[in-house]
Amino acid sequence: MRPVYLLLICCIACRSAKEVYLFTSFREPGQDGLHLLYSYDGYNWVDIPGSRLTPAVGSRIMRDPSIRQGPDGTFHLVWTCAWKGDKGFGYASSRDLIHWSAERYIPVMAHEPTTINVWAPELCYDDENNQFLIIWSSTIPNRFPKGAEEENNNHRLYYTTTRDFVTFSPARLFFDPGYSVIDGTVEKIADHQYVLVVKDNTRPERDLRVVFSEHANGPFQAVSAPFTDKLTEGSSVIKVGQEWLIYYDSYGTHRYCAKKTIDFKTFTDISANVSLPTGHKHGTIFKTRKKVLKSLLAQTN
Repeated sequence: MRPVYLLLICCIACRSAKEVYLFTSFREPGQDGLHLLYSYDGYNWVDIPGSRLTPAVGSRIMRDPSIRQGPDGTFHLVWTCAWKGDKGFGYASSRDLIHWSAERYIPVMAHEPTTINVWAPELCYDDENNQFLIIWSSTIPNRFPKGAEEENNNHRLYYTTTRDFVTFSPARLFFDPGYSVIDGTVEKIADHQYVLVVKDNTRPERDLRVVFSEHANGPFQAVSAPFTDKLTEGSSVIKVGQEWLIYYDSYGTHRYCAKKTIDFKTFTDISANVSLPTGHKHGTIFKTRKKVLKSLLAQTN
């Protein structure tokens, strides 16, 4: 083996040994704020006691918290801050997940006066364009042909982009498969290959599907058949080794489940091989350095 390849392998292994998985979480009914879980293997999760941030904007709830770490090391957090009657989401940032910036309300749908809700904002970093995408689901009554859902539940995915979380592009339609969809999350799985995991929110479906694109902001086309049972939502995706794990809330069975895949075409149920704390509700999974976790755990002692 050539020395340069050996050095590369050693560097990757060393970095992996210094990293840990974190999983954002919330507790019903959402007023308690940001919770975090940690895992060394991506399968077995432990709760970090206490709330990391108490919601102070919108209706003062925090649901569906999503965190991504930017190229400069800053952690960016967005969350659902109201059930209905709201046109934005909450935002805060941190360098260490302990000390947080002032919370801000980002009114992304203020230009659409009949918007009913802004649900489950999800962060994705688009490294090809050096910007963040924030994707969420909203209902605008009578905007789309009526399908299986009532007008106040006929969701589509929307998005905005930002480089600094100060200036945001105008909200635009992100994904419209011709029926109600929520809980979209985008992951880069290879160069010029992105996957959107999304919930078909129509009755009787209400299950998870995947869609592919060459770009982070789409277009995403050719929706797959469902890969989960009905009454599932809130997907969280992370790569562990050479496999991708997709965690999701099986609210119909009151269980948290997971599947693994290599290509997002064939899926294996691994629910029996994962463990999560009771009461965990969905967010996003990301990797960070173990020293960040060490500081978080020191705060709880």
